[in-house]
Amino acid sequence: MPAPVLIIQTGDPNQTLKSSYGSYAQQIRHAAGLADHDTEIVTVYEGQALRSPCSYRAVFITGSPAMVTDKEDWSERTAEWLRDAAQEETPMFGICYGHQLLTYAFGGEVGYNPAGRAAGTMHVQTYDCCRKDALLGELPASFPAHMLHMQSVLRPPSEAIVMARSPMDPHHMLKHAENIYSTQFHPEFSPAFVRAHLNYYAEVYRGCGIDAAALCEKVSETPQSTGLLRRFLDLYARH
Repeated sequence: MPAPVLIIQTGDPNQTLKSSYGSYAQQIRHAAGLADHDTEIVTVYEGQALRSPCSYRAVFITGSPAMVTDKEDWSERTAEWLRDAAQEETPMFGICYGHQLLTYAFGGEVGYNPAGRAAGTMHVQTYDCCRKDALLGELPASFPAHMLHMQSVLRPPSEAIVMARSPMDPHHMLKHAENIYSTQFHPEFSPAFVRAHLNYYAEVYRGCGIDAAALCEKVSETPQSTGLLRRFLDLYARH
């Protein structure tokens, strides 16, 4: 049997959304086209320990309701593991919290987005450096992606290449190394999950001056962003 793909679970949706749509790790597994026996899910935010990076073909890091800037013990341990994994040239793809945690682990800065809270489907604009990139070269100049976050990358690591921006974030997609990428958007989320999230937290968003119902009407399919997960494994997962 080949080594599994590791999904580092850094958090989860609330129980109502989780019951209907699955955990963040399960949503990634589904979007990446992986079967249960292809993956190992390690719930680091509940204290589960990670094995050696060489135990895995590739790594995904999930989103989370937690904040990287809180520097919780489990998050700090995971950041140290990510640095070790990078030294072992382990293929990694971070999403939302995972995007921020990779940035923090590699020396960048994370904090609350000065542009405010992002939610719903927005368009991501790629930079010219994407055109010749193995993973991102097939992306159009602009494509829709799902976003649900308050913190973002304020300063990328010195070695990272900024690959894309969004209307609220100039560092929306990073290439940290030849086989390490991260995105602030969520390629694993379905339109149904995003709408359910917006409806569930409509009052919270209203308190932030955001009309969740209006955002729901603009939620769309995101085939280009979703396709990145399978393409990443095709290109970089160890055999």
